[in-house]
Amino acid sequence: MGRRYRFVRPLVALLLWSWLSPAVAQENLTLIYSGNLDGELEPCGCSDEGNFGGIKRRASLLATLRTETPGLIALSAGGLLSSDGPGDRLKGEYILKGFAALGYDAVGLQWRDLAYGTEFVAQADVPWVVSNWQGNEATEIFASQRSISRAGHRVVFFSWLDPEASPMREAQGTHSLASESAKALNAGLKRARQAGGLTVLATTQTPAQLIGRVDLSQVDILMQRAAYEVYGEPKMHGSTLVIQPGSRGMRLGRLDLDLADGRIKHWRHTVLPMPESIPDAPGMQAWYDEYNARVKADYLKKVDIRKARQSGQSPFVGEERCQQCHVPQHETWFNSQHAVAYEDLEAVNKAFDPACIRCHTVGFDLPGGFVDMNITGHLLGVQCESCHGAGRAHAEAGGRKPLANAGWAKEQMCAQCHTQPHSPGFKLDRYWPKIAH
Repeated sequence: MGRRYRFVRPLVALLLWSWLSPAVAQENLTLIYSGNLDGELEPCGCSDEGNFGGIKRRASLLATLRTETPGLIALSAGGLLSSDGPGDRLKGEYILKGFAALGYDAVGLQWRDLAYGTEFVAQADVPWVVSNWQGNEATEIFASQRSISRAGHRVVFFSWLDPEASPMREAQGTHSLASESAKALNAGLKRARQAGGLTVLATTQTPAQLIGRVDLSQVDILMQRAAYEVYGEPKMHGSTLVIQPGSRGMRLGRLDLDLADGRIKHWRHTVLPMPESIPDAPGMQAWYDEYNARVKADYLKKVDIRKARQSGQSPFVGEERCQQCHVPQHETWFNSQHAVAYEDLEAVNKAFDPACIRCHTVGFDLPGGFVDMNITGHLLGVQCESCHGAGRAHAEAGGRKPLANAGWAKEQMCAQCHTQPHSPGFKLDRYWPKIAH
């Protein structure tokens, strides 16, 4: 239940406050919580709508919150890593280093965090928790719970790793890393409650999915699976307060709790965005510079490999060849933001990050596509062939052969780069006039 307010006469309010304030102060507790980072070390920055979050801003915001509320507790449901792209392992290494510096009190473990193996995450100085771990390694590799004492209260954090979501579930002869039995978890929750602790359970499941397995009557706060980007509104499920973090690390959740005898009596919920106006934490600059240096070195190494493999004639011709037959269309493109997309990367020192380059050049990571600005400088920026497909065969046939993407609708062409993570506010009818040709 949320806090209810009513009007009280000023004198009476003053007397009540002086009488109650010492007890109330002892019974207040603040939790800062977050969920799936999903491999987002920093915001993309390609759009105002998506320019939220990042580990540097989070470090700055947490420092401010800890100054204002010294007794706060910071909890994460995990899901820090991603394994969707070739650069995600290196990014994951620095996400773990950066997250360790944030000073979280407990972090749940999700299957996505194990994408690069147990050792990859276990060696990071992150306070991992998984309450049903039964991996091949010693069970002590991850804590089964973490007890945090702060502001005169004790919070005990647990994490349920859904065994049915295990990527190894279908593999024969493999040992499951997560126990299907919640017996040990339920016993731990009960002991913590009996000892007066406030119990928090993080999971990628919903309350309905846990019923019959986890004893929710022993759970004070349930952090259920993350919503996409935006935090859900807390709700009561029986005696359990259910909270839902947002994904991609764009915001933080704040719970201000009024407790009595260790149980929640009232709560107030706030979502804290992390826009560009929040400064980067100065203490994270060395970490960020090291990360960028590693990404650049990795990119240059792969450039050498691509150069060695580059053979034969490229299917891409570049915008100058397109201009020979499509002068008005080329002029529209030349005066658009597409034409300076690579310069935009250079301005923010991201012209070596593959995750950015693929949408700011022509054919990156494709045969004959962009390699670097020296060997393939004619493929810089978002050009005609970025949308319409490779054009050499079309050009050499005098237009008689269709372009590679000739059958594509506008929406399909744009969706190659204007995706929800990078361009959440994209609407074809609003964007198309900027490039109509």
